[in-house]
Amino acid sequence: MTVVLGPLQILAIRRGWPLARRLPFVWHRVAARLIGLRLHISGVPAEGRPLLIVANHQSWADIVALGAVMPLSFIAKSEVGTWPVFGLLAKLQRTIFVEREARGRTGEQADAIGERLNAGDAMVLFAEGTTSDGNRVLPFKTALFGAAQASLRRSGKEAVSVQPVSIAYTKANGMAMGRYGRPLAAWPGDVELGPHLLAFLREGAVDAEIRFGEPILFDAKSDRKAVARRCETVVSALLLRSLRGCDESIR
Repeated sequence: MTVVLGPLQILAIRRGWPLARRLPFVWHRVAARLIGLRLHISGVPAEGRPLLIVANHQSWADIVALGAVMPLSFIAKSEVGTWPVFGLLAKLQRTIFVEREARGRTGEQADAIGERLNAGDAMVLFAEGTTSDGNRVLPFKTALFGAAQASLRRSGKEAVSVQPVSIAYTKANGMAMGRYGRPLAAWPGDVELGPHLLAFLREGAVDAEIRFGEPILFDAKSDRKAVARRCETVVSALLLRSLRGCDESIR
């Protein structure tokens, strides 16, 4: 599928065709089915644009899960672009790569994201800045919320929609994972990617619950740190709702 769609996607990106947004969505829909990732969606994606989606982050599987819900692009750390296979797929997804530790470039990077928001792309920000163990939400980093401010400056629009979203991995082969089984899907980063990927694929059926919160309007008076804290609170509550139902089923 990648061999067939890849060249077409490269051409669509170079020509600026709207198809460049649609093809990755098709790829993720098929990929989710092939790897046995079963999605359960609560709430609805915001229809308005510009749209910045703010989500928790546990694993490479988050990319497939969110990418199979709607056409969107991701914001990722720069080293992802150098990874074998995954780096190529990220580029075909039209990912924006950022250097999170390069504070002197934060404004420049936020401007680049703002341009894509204004172009109509729904952009996903994993605001924790790293992957977690899937049982909690790590503190949100606020710097790249400045992309919403950059979008306002450049577009002249009254507001940007910032939508909190939680991703929870709840079952494997129909059985609730529970707190200690969740590392099957979560990839905190100190585990080698290859073995983790193979272990996930061997399960054959993993359930992921995606919850969309109510969009937060980011306007000229909004404070990015306050919006980031609000998003963190909402995502934490949404994740807890998903995990509580999963953990209670074990008891």
